Amino acid sequence: MELMKKATVLFSPPQHAWLTQLAKQRGVSFGQLVREACEAQYGTSSPESRFQAVQALAKLSLPVADVATMKRESVSTPKGDLP
Repeated sequence: MELMKKATVLFSPPQHAWLTQLAKQRGVSFGQLVREACEAQYGTSSPESRFQAVQALAKLSLPVADVATMKRESVSTPKGDLP
């Protein structure tokens, strides 16, 4: 990926320390960590391409039961705290 634009982002000292540590743990630069987070959160696909993806998914012929059957087969909500 060719980088062509620069942006300045200000972080609080705790945020910066945490992100710096996270980048080191992942073996990436601070900038790469921020770019990956932006990509994961906001993506780069256009609304048109997302709409086309939804249309393609809608055309799939998948085995789907009626609502009552799916509810019966679904995993119930756990009771109490999870470990």
